[in-house]
Amino acid sequence: MRCGSIEPFEWIVEQLMQLNLPIIDDNKIDIRRRNVLSSPKFGGSCDIDSKPYLKELGIEIIERRQPIQFTSNFGEHVHRWAPYIQGFSAAFVQSILDQYKDEYKSPVILDPFAGCGTVLTQSKLNGYKSIGTELNPLLQFIADTKVNSWDVNPELLMEVFSSIPRDLRTPAPEFLKSENQFNREVLKNLEFLKGGIDSISAKTRKLKKVKDLLLLAFSSILINCSNLKRTPCLGYWKDKRVADNAPWIFMKQKIKDICNDLEILQSKCRENIREHSKVYFANAMEHRHEDMFDLIITSPPYMNGLDYVMNYKIEMGWLGFTKALKDAKKVKDSLVVCDNVSKGLIKTFAQTNSKYTNNWIEDIKTNIAVNIKRRGNYRRSDMPHIVHKYFDDMHKVMKTISESLKRNGRFILVVGDSLIADVYVPTDLILAKIGTEFDLAVEKVERARNRHSGQIRNYRLRETIVTLSKNSD
Repeated sequence: MRCGSIEPFEWIVEQLMQLNLPIIDDNKIDIRRRNVLSSPKFGGSCDIDSKPYLKELGIEIIERRQPIQFTSNFGEHVHRWAPYIQGFSAAFVQSILDQYKDEYKSPVILDPFAGCGTVLTQSKLNGYKSIGTELNPLLQFIADTKVNSWDVNPELLMEVFSSIPRDLRTPAPEFLKSENQFNREVLKNLEFLKGGIDSISAKTRKLKKVKDLLLLAFSSILINCSNLKRTPCLGYWKDKRVADNAPWIFMKQKIKDICNDLEILQSKCRENIREHSKVYFANAMEHRHEDMFDLIITSPPYMNGLDYVMNYKIEMGWLGFTKALKDAKKVKDSLVVCDNVSKGLIKTFAQTNSKYTNNWIEDIKTNIAVNIKRRGNYRRSDMPHIVHKYFDDMHKVMKTISESLKRNGRFILVVGDSLIADVYVPTDLILAKIGTEFDLAVEKVERARNRHSGQIRNYRLRETIVTLSKNSD
């Protein structure tokens, strides 16, 4: 039984045993474990903490469990060309398109956070016009290449790959030359492979597409060739073994996969090859679209510890999108904020007068600040302002894209909630509330799956599908 806000040592020991955590001396139990075990959210659930927000919105959460994560895309044609573990599944996107196929006969579709292009690829497979924006240059390149290379002759692609010279070398970026990341001989083979690709003269539009596909394939094999893994964060794999010639082996297989998919596209989806798909290198907070959209389908960044830029520093560096880690940090600070941004950016935001807020956000900020002070130790003392900036950024995004949504159109977003310093943050419901300020009605909020807090593992979170609709009058 709990005794006030801090449990006695005996109770903590019992909980440590249940969690399979090492039992250590009373005086040496670290602060983080004490905070976890003494948290009022220990063993809690978003279902309970969401109730006041749901009541104010006048809605209930519908159960609609489904596989929504990108992992199922690894075996899907085109989607498998380049992995993006933070994306959602092609099957989910298809389920949305099927759900509204009778209502929108030839929908125009937008994904403001295009990522690796799952929404656009699936839209094109259905013969629908689609547009995306993406501010990570690596992902923008991957997505745009995936949807605009379907007319490449697979025999030409294989011929060009097979004929690239193996004695030209493009040095790896200096910040990626650590043997912790790549074994020496593997690194050397990657440099020769990249040098061969770089030597291709893209004199024609056709050869430019071939070269882009080779670069995309090269980027997709880098983690397999490294001493790293991405599950979902990038980290070292102590016992991983990589053959010296792995770059050439993985690259050949990837090119075979792409050629096989091109043959299928050109035989079974011929009429869709020239369907318009475009991914702009642009900021969703400010990009103005010429088109009006029937469906906006997206998954915005989650407000958690996942670093969406540094997680892809290997690919960004090898393809020349960043020359040093500081370049990656600049990209990160330009995106919708997550809790790994620079302190300077958040300090500047905190001093800004003109920013969006509402009563929910202010209450959450206050409670986070109080809890951080109570704890006396937290990884970022500026978390209240990070949370605020996240919703200020998303407010800008939703304002901009809602202006491009047709009457009777729908804005569908997949997003997860958060637990920060013992304060529940219903990201999905706050975004739904923001949507109502832009003439968008909350049509439904569906739980796709349960998740767990990274801070308190037995606190249950959720990932939801929020559907907002634009009024017809």
